[in-house]
Amino acid sequence: MNMLQKLYQIDAFTDQLYSGNPAAVCILENWIEDSVMQKIAMENNLAETAFAVRNGSQYVIRWFTPELEVDLCGHATLATAYVLFNYYNLNASIIEFFSPRSGKLLVEKGENDLLFLDFPTDDIKSISPIQVLNEAIGKNPVQSLKGKTDYLLIYNTQEEIEQLGPNFFLLNKIDARGVIVSAPGNEVDFVSRFFAPRCGVNEDPVTGSAHTSLIPYWSQALGKTKLVAKQLSKRGGDVYCEYQENRVKIAGRAVPYLKGEIII
Repeated sequence: MNMLQKLYQIDAFTDQLYSGNPAAVCILENWIEDSVMQKIAMENNLAETAFAVRNGSQYVIRWFTPELEVDLCGHATLATAYVLFNYYNLNASIIEFFSPRSGKLLVEKGENDLLFLDFPTDDIKSISPIQVLNEAIGKNPVQSLKGKTDYLLIYNTQEEIEQLGPNFFLLNKIDARGVIVSAPGNEVDFVSRFFAPRCGVNEDPVTGSAHTSLIPYWSQALGKTKLVAKQLSKRGGDVYCEYQENRVKIAGRAVPYLKGEIII
């Protein structure tokens, strides 16, 4: 028997429609089969579709790309918090999410429509250059690092990041969720781009989870705990960052694009 399920599409890390990173959000009464969630994500064909179910005072959250379930997704968590705050009559100013893959995640409603993600800091380590990775990206970095799921490649200038044109066929062979490229920004503390063809997303518009790697790196490199960042995708997005040792705060705004129902 078919059932109707509310679905929201939210542009995250932006205050302007048609920019930032779009995510689909389904607040479920109960969990549905993993295969069905994967099909919904494939049908939506967005970087991520988030599914959440209330469990006491928490919301259990999971994220699917068109290809697979991922361990952590910032922009879809931001979008889910936006949906809960605006359409589900929550009185609280903080939402506690729980991810079976990443643990406790908090989202706090701040001033001026900002939503603050409170995520665990990624454990990044310097590594030796990887020739096939550098060939896939198309330019040798000045430093290579590896986190839990992603590579982080550091360059000297924003212009270098803007001009990169990766070979996605080669990049798809790299054993990682994705590759972050970053450099100091001209008008912000740092800029980045994120490539994840193995997840079915050649270039992600704005990647909250990548900032769990970027924030500790740039906080230490620049000697400051509060930073402003920009992701240089075609849609673009602004990210406000704070380093808190084993946690990071990642803040942004969100704008609704679509409210509807899907048939399951």
